[in-house]
Amino acid sequence: MPIPACGPCSNSARRFAVPILCAVTACLLPLTALAQSARTDPLQQMNEAVDALTRKVWPSVVQIMVTGYGTRDDNGRSDVSAVLSRQRSVGSGFVIDPEGYIMTNAHVVSGAQRVEVVLPASGADGSLMTALTPKTTVVPARVVGTASEIDLALLKVDGLSLPALPLATYRQLRQGETVFAFGSPGGLRNTLTHGLVSAVARQTDPDSPLIFIQTDAPINPGNSGGPLVNIRGEVVGVNTFILSPSGGSDGLGFAIPCATVRTVFRQLKEHGRLRRQEVGMSIQTITPIMATSLGLPRTSGVVVSDVWPGGPAEAAGLKIGDILVSIDGDPADNLPTVNYNFRLRDSPMPVRMVVLRGTSEVTLNVSTIEQYGTFDSITIDDPAQDVIPELGIMGVGIDARIASQAKGLRDPLGVIVAARVAGGTAGDVPLQQGDVIRTLNTQVTASVKDLRDLLRKTPAGAPITLQIQRDGRLMYVSFTLE
Repeated sequence: MPIPACGPCSNSARRFAVPILCAVTACLLPLTALAQSARTDPLQQMNEAVDALTRKVWPSVVQIMVTGYGTRDDNGRSDVSAVLSRQRSVGSGFVIDPEGYIMTNAHVVSGAQRVEVVLPASGADGSLMTALTPKTTVVPARVVGTASEIDLALLKVDGLSLPALPLATYRQLRQGETVFAFGSPGGLRNTLTHGLVSAVARQTDPDSPLIFIQTDAPINPGNSGGPLVNIRGEVVGVNTFILSPSGGSDGLGFAIPCATVRTVFRQLKEHGRLRRQEVGMSIQTITPIMATSLGLPRTSGVVVSDVWPGGPAEAAGLKIGDILVSIDGDPADNLPTVNYNFRLRDSPMPVRMVVLRGTSEVTLNVSTIEQYGTFDSITIDDPAQDVIPELGIMGVGIDARIASQAKGLRDPLGVIVAARVAGGTAGDVPLQQGDVIRTLNTQVTASVKDLRDLLRKTPAGAPITLQIQRDGRLMYVSFTLE
């Protein structure tokens, strides 16, 4: 007799139904437990979080291809002794403004004649499908401005609206945070690595005011200019160089902090160059010996060692021997922090300085003066014409624009050593990038043409002495012309 689709079951039917129901339930329980486990598995949650992060970040990360003359050392950093050579290079960058502004490293575009940007594939999300797509969009970009001493450059792609990445708040960065490096190491586009923030503020050169974020996220040549982001997809820094005897990643990667990036972006976008504020003082770190011998009220901190005559600090009443307490409300506990804050400051308001003079605190409002990078605005219009093979350099003549922006230039004339040139015949001529050649055997070298003409008139084997300006000081460089 057929069993009704609905209605009471017979005893025999109920006997069969009970074990079948138990068997089905037994099969479904592991599946339900598995689904619940997947939802609560921290590893699965981590994978989902990273997937969401890559989907957010990749559409804003670009590859940068440069053709021109470069001055990079083995670790990708700018170097005053680096040799300039014709080359093609690859770096990374990210969209910092949806109007097509892209941030990268200055050394990535150093000496560039042509800059091209490889845009991410449509819907870039780190998946297999987008990873294997052969479609790429390459667009020309122009250099808006560079800040070579900080190693940042701003590019512009016209006619495109691109998603921008937000910048993090540097003060909230903590040691041990998880970070991800996006970029094109070795030219391998769409490469992602991750690690931790090893140090939130690292000064790699004690004589430099620059501060970097140290990370163990693998960074290699080609990552330069790419973003280092936190778990929220915010840019905490711009990957810039590594410390590695092998040339590969040894877990010592460094990124320019987002606070620096924010200020440099704003200034390059508005002015095309970096503007620094100066108050006219020199400062030093207080040591215990200094404190004891000078009778200072503190054994640590920062002391004013010089007040420049005629400068804003002197006018405001700052004195040699004053100890800095705070700058614009921020503690002035150490030299790198003070220098770093001044480098980033771009407020039109006077600097509010609190100093300790003897046992009393004194508050001063100090006006600022604007200081430009000495030769940040130099552009090489025609590298082939600017090469001076007899000296193994590429030279740029000082014009009115450069003279008006360069601080400490003795005279508004001369030839700036833009870079050394690979393959030059004068490898032993001790010139450095940034030197200003003023005279050759007492003859004024007011332009590149003047310098070339004087060299052509000088016979091989003749002694030559150049008068140059280096780091604000005049000196002689002597050699024999080959």
